[in-house]
Amino acid sequence: MQEKEDGAKGKENGAKGKENGAKGKENGAKGKENGAKGKEDEVNSPKAFESKTSEEIIRRSADYHPSVWGDYFLALSPDDLNLNVEVQQRIGELKKEVNRMLRLASNEPSKEINLIDMLQRLGIAYHFEKEIGEALQRIYDSPISANDDDNFYAVALRFRLLRQQGYNISADVFNEFKDETGSFKANLTSDLQGMLCLYEASHLSVRGEDILDEALAFTSIHLKSMMNHLTSSLASQVGHALELPLHKRVPRLEHRHYISVYQEEKTRNEILLELAKLDFNHLQLLHQGEIQELSRWWKDIDIAKKMPFARDRLVECYFWGLGVYFEPQYASGRILMTKLVSIVSIIDDIFDVYGTLEELQLFNDAIQACDEGTMDQLPEYMKVCFRELENIFNETEKEMISEEKSYRLYYIKQEMQALVRAYFEEAQWFDTGYVPKLEEYFQVSLITSVYPLITVIQFAGMGEIATKEAFNWTASLPKLIRSSSIVNRLMDDIKTYKAEQKRGHVASSVQCYMKEYEVSEEEACKKLQNMVEGAWKDINSECLAPTPIPLPLLMPIVNLARIIEVMYMYGDGYSDSSGQTKENIASLLADPFVL
Repeated sequence: MQEKEDGAKGKENGAKGKENGAKGKENGAKGKENGAKGKEDEVNSPKAFESKTSEEIIRRSADYHPSVWGDYFLALSPDDLNLNVEVQQRIGELKKEVNRMLRLASNEPSKEINLIDMLQRLGIAYHFEKEIGEALQRIYDSPISANDDDNFYAVALRFRLLRQQGYNISADVFNEFKDETGSFKANLTSDLQGMLCLYEASHLSVRGEDILDEALAFTSIHLKSMMNHLTSSLASQVGHALELPLHKRVPRLEHRHYISVYQEEKTRNEILLELAKLDFNHLQLLHQGEIQELSRWWKDIDIAKKMPFARDRLVECYFWGLGVYFEPQYASGRILMTKLVSIVSIIDDIFDVYGTLEELQLFNDAIQACDEGTMDQLPEYMKVCFRELENIFNETEKEMISEEKSYRLYYIKQEMQALVRAYFEEAQWFDTGYVPKLEEYFQVSLITSVYPLITVIQFAGMGEIATKEAFNWTASLPKLIRSSSIVNRLMDDIKTYKAEQKRGHVASSVQCYMKEYEVSEEEACKKLQNMVEGAWKDINSECLAPTPIPLPLLMPIVNLARIIEVMYMYGDGYSDSSGQTKENIASLLADPFVL
C-alpha cells in the first residue's frame, strides 16, 4: 500500500517537474521576446512609441531589387579615369576644323542648317554655341523659299532647328506643301528624309497649330507603311523615330545613338565623326570620375544595410542628372542633384512603403522645423535620412557662402519642405482611403513629382545665369515647370499604378480620373495620355521667345520631361532598373567608343 502511494507521489512530482520545466521554457521564451523587443525599441521607437509592440506596426514592402551596379564605379582605377593629353590636343585641333567648316557654310543656308543639325545630333554643338547662335539668327532672317517640293526637307529642318532655339517661327510655311483640297501633297511621300524631318518638326507644335497635328498624322501613317519596303538601316532609323521622336529623347542618349548611326553612313564627314567619338569618350571619363566620387559618399552612408526597404538607386539618380545637363561646366550641379535626389528617393519610400502615419508626422514636423534638435524624436532609420540631408545642406551652404550665392539654399530648403508636406498629405489620403478629384490630386502630386525641387537644384548648379529673379520665377510653379511635372506624374502613374495598388498605395491619377468621370481604366489611361500630349504642347509654347528667363535655364526643365518619357517608356525603369535603364546607363557611363 505504501509503495503504491509513494509511486503516485513520484508521478505527481514528475508531472510538477514537467510543468515547472514548461514554465521555465515559457519564461525563457518571454525573456527572449522581451530582449528582442528591447533591441527593437532601441533601434526604431522613441518614447512616443514605447507602448507599441512590434506586432502592431504593420509595414508594407515593395520588394525592390538591390543596386544593379554594386561597386562597379568604385573599382575604377586612376589609370581608368586618366584624361589623355594627346586626345585633348586632338579635340582642340578638330574643333578648329569645325569652326572653319561653319565659316565656309555661312553663305549657303542649306549647307549651314545641315551642319548645325549634325553638330547637335552628334553631341558636339556645345563647343560652338556662339557660332551656332549667330548662324541660326542669319537663317531666321533669310528664310528658305518653299515654292517647290525640292525644298521640303530643308524647310522642315529649318523649322525644327529654329523652334528648338526658341524662335517663334510660324508653322504656316508648311501650307506650301498642301494641295488644292487642303491635304499634304501625295508626292511628298517619295522623299523619305523630308517625311522624317516633317515628322520630327511636328512634335514642336503648340496648342491650336492644326497644320502640325495634320503633319504628324500624315507622316506617321506613311512612315509606318514604308517600314516593310526599306533597307534594314533605313527601317531602323524610321522605327527609332516612330518609337519616340527626337524632341522627346534624352539628348545624351541620342548623341550616343546617332554617333553609331552616323559612322555607318557613306556620306559621313570624318572630321565630325572623329570629334564626336573623342569628345564622347573624354566626357565619359569625366562623368565616371563624378559617379565614383558619389559612390564613395553613398557607400559611407550604407543605405542598403541601414534601410533595406528602400531603392538603392544612386547611379540611376546620377543618370537623371546627366540627362538634365551633360556639359563639363555643370559637374557641381550634377553632383548636388544626385545627392539630394538619392536622399529624396529614400524619403519617398519611407512615405510610400515603410513609415507609419505617426512616424511620418514626426518626420514632416522635423523637416518643417529644419532643426537638428528635432531629430531625437525620430526612429533610427529616419535619423539616417534626416542627418544626411542636413549634411548636404551644410556642405552646400559653405560652398554657396564662399561664392556669395547663399540665397540659393533658401529656395532648395523651401522646395524640400513643400515636397515633404505633400508626401505627408498623400500618406494621410492613403490612410483614410481618400480618392481626390483630379485637380486636387494635381495640387499635391505635381509637387511629389519632385520636379519643382529638381528645377531649383539644377539652377543652383548653373552659375551666374541663374539669377535671384530666376529662382523667384520657379517659386510660383510657372507653366513650364507645371507642364514638365504633369508629364512626369502622368507617365509614372500610367506605367506603375497597377503594381503600386497591389502592394497598397495612395490613389493615382488613373483611379482619380475613373472615379470623378465614371469611366473605365482603359478610357482613363487614354485621357491621361492625351493630357501628356497637351502638356508637351505647353512645354513647347513656354520655350518660344520672348521667355521670362533665358532659354539655357529652360532647357534643363524640358530635359526633365524627356527623361521621364525614356525612363518610363516600357514600364517603371527607375524602380526596376535592371533592363533597358541599365543598358542606357551602360551606354553613357561604361562603354566607350572604339576609335
